[in-house]
Amino acid sequence: MVANKGYNAYAQNKILTASPAELTLMLYEGAIKFCNIAITGVEEQDVEKAHNNICKVENIITEFQATLNHKYEVAKDFDNVYKYLLDRLLEANLKKDAEILKEVLGHLRTMRDTWKEVMQQNRAAQAN
Repeated sequence: MVANKGYNAYAQNKILTASPAELTLMLYEGAIKFCNIAITGVEEQDVEKAHNNICKVENIITEFQATLNHKYEVAKDFDNVYKYLLDRLLEANLKKDAEILKEVLGHLRTMRDTWKEVMQQNRAAQAN
């Protein structure tokens, strides 16, 4: 119990001190984690586990969508991707379809990896 409190304090401090870029990365990591848990829920035929974790992924994607800065043209493209992912998640939740979730997971991993690259490039540019 004491170790759990220590971890929770560490995790909360990590969030409170993270940059916006780091927070975005954490959200991608969370979406990936919850999508994996949802896949496990579907495979175990645990409807509640699948549903709850699909909803968590939907909430993260909805947050990404809500925070898009539409003064940049690329925001329109991201909005379309987020809409597509939300549609796929809805279908996966209705059908409890692991294959659809695996497709979403692939997209989330690609987006997370691209975000990591952008962060690394920004760090390198700031170092120069």
